Amino acid sequence: MISVFKKIWDFSGKEQRNIRNSIIWGFLNAIFHALQITALFVVLNVLVSGNRDRTAVWMSLGIMILSIAGKIVTQYISQLQRTHAGYFMVAEKRIGIGEKLKIVPMGYFNQNSLGNITAVATTILSDVENAAPVVLVTSLGGFLNSLVFSLAMLAVDVRIGLIVLAGIGVFLMIVAAMERKSSEDVPKRQAAQGILVEAVLETIQGMSVIKAFNLDFNKDKKVDKAIEESYQKNLKLEKAMNPYVALQQLVLNLFSVVMIFASIVFYLDGTLSLVYCLMMMISSFMVYEQLKVAGSSMANLRITENSIKKANEIDQVPTMDMGGEKIVPQSHDIKFEKVSFSYEQKRVLDDISVTIPDKKMTAIVGASGSGKTTFCNLIARFWDTERGRVSIGGRNVKDYTLESLMDNISMVFQNVYLFNDTIENNIKFGRPEATHEQVVEAARKACCAEFIEALPDGYQTMVGEGGASLSGGEKQRLSIARAMLKDAPIVIFDEATANIDPENEDRLQKAIEALTEDKTIIMIAHRLKTVEHADQILVMDQGKIVQKGTHQELVTKTGIYSDFIRLRKQAIGWKL
Repeated sequence: MISVFKKIWDFSGKEQRNIRNSIIWGFLNAIFHALQITALFVVLNVLVSGNRDRTAVWMSLGIMILSIAGKIVTQYISQLQRTHAGYFMVAEKRIGIGEKLKIVPMGYFNQNSLGNITAVATTILSDVENAAPVVLVTSLGGFLNSLVFSLAMLAVDVRIGLIVLAGIGVFLMIVAAMERKSSEDVPKRQAAQGILVEAVLETIQGMSVIKAFNLDFNKDKKVDKAIEESYQKNLKLEKAMNPYVALQQLVLNLFSVVMIFASIVFYLDGTLSLVYCLMMMISSFMVYEQLKVAGSSMANLRITENSIKKANEIDQVPTMDMGGEKIVPQSHDIKFEKVSFSYEQKRVLDDISVTIPDKKMTAIVGASGSGKTTFCNLIARFWDTERGRVSIGGRNVKDYTLESLMDNISMVFQNVYLFNDTIENNIKFGRPEATHEQVVEAARKACCAEFIEALPDGYQTMVGEGGASLSGGEKQRLSIARAMLKDAPIVIFDEATANIDPENEDRLQKAIEALTEDKTIIMIAHRLKTVEHADQILVMDQGKIVQKGTHQELVTKTGIYSDFIRLRKQAIGWKL
């Protein structure tokens, strides 16, 4: 149990002060709670002695009012402190996970499903937020409360005090046994929660496919199975914990009865006065009150510990070397020197050496899986090279800080992601300080101003998570506008015109070509209109650059590029 408390304490980080304050106020709460015994003693002493002095009555009333008021105030402050700690310790962790994910290799996201990461950031950390401070403060508060009572009992009668301490000892033994039992079932319950989140996300994201194939009711039972598995694991954990919680309550109630019986026995044998006997009997209903409340929360000890362990696993993920310095290169030529890269055991790039000239357009063509996207991702350090070196302006990309490297690069991905925000804020994502006029100009160049202005709220229209309310072509044009607005000296387009309709393709092509004078453009493309105007074309096949040159140079040579052009022309000239 102490180890779990230590893990919660370590996890709380900056919020340790609030947790400590909550415990202190909880201890004061226990003292105010114990004052009730003093009030009872005063009243009982008056009743037993037959003294009709009202002063004692008013004194008892005053002590009781002080006790109640003190309990209310200290309970309020203690709860406020622990709630603050729970929220902000988890908020800091979520922010930390977000920062961590920015600097881990992209391969991490291939090996670890979105469901697992989502489960950690939501369900698992919510368990920590709701349980960790409560378990720590309530458990320690309940223990301190009973300990204060036991000390008061010891001061009155050592024998009764020892009975109270014995009850606390047996209670803690049951808690330890409950911890050992829960250690078997909690990891299975957490794993089932992660699988459930993953299955739900997968189903929601693939809903269009499910509907397209009419699988609404016949889809495999993955989600149903995940729900059932989560239900069974949670139910099993509850069934395993309930006997221990019930035993805790039974033991504490039993020791309360023992207190009453012992008080009567000690009074009958003359070793305990009537006043103290009555006071002990009444106190027996109060001494374990807070410990009983703590007992229920202690059932969550192992869940909290395992949740913290799961959340901390992301801290152990290896990161790319994020050292370096803030560099502003004088030129933006990109050089690959004997670069190789593999995904696990699969070689994707093999000993590539090539230079991409500054302020020129380089097109990359090749079959699917030839390494084009990986080639571009190495420039932006989404991965680090296995061997060799990638440099910008003569400096290894590893020499740059992540911020200064990305200041030099804008990327337009084939699969566009838009955030659940306004269209204007999505375009401004890479340059938040941009004015509305600059946003409009970027949208105009990217051929999306017309459809934006036709929307009900124009640039303030919410696009929905992932851009769900827009077509594929509209999302891609917004992504291009975002890259244009960032105005980075290097722009990487991964199939930038893949979802652009023919009506807008020519205008968009002219806008992209206009950037060539001032920027280094790298474009992965399959359309003839896109590649034929490039200053340099790289043809990739099986992780190697097999051809390099201009359109005029390559089209006359036998090879992949000339075949590519021939097939494209056939496709364009095809008629029904």
